Amino acid sequence: MSSLDVQEGGDHYKNMAIQPVEFIAANKIQFLDGCVIKRVCRHRAKNGAEDIRKAIHELNLILELEYGQK
Repeated sequence: MSSLDVQEGGDHYKNMAIQPVEFIAANKIQFLDGCVIKRVCRHRAKNGAEDIRKAIHELNLILELEYGQK
């Protein structure tokens, strides 16, 4: 059995055609970028507006850490 077939805490990723972790790994996406992707993919099925706020926070971190902008 693949680890992709098992999910702790729900099934919001398992029901997707391509799980965010597969896309992130295949494209060698950096950590914060990957966090944004997974939150945007799951917000309707898991944490709603909270996931969007977290994605925005992570995008702000990318602006600050990578581009020196606040």
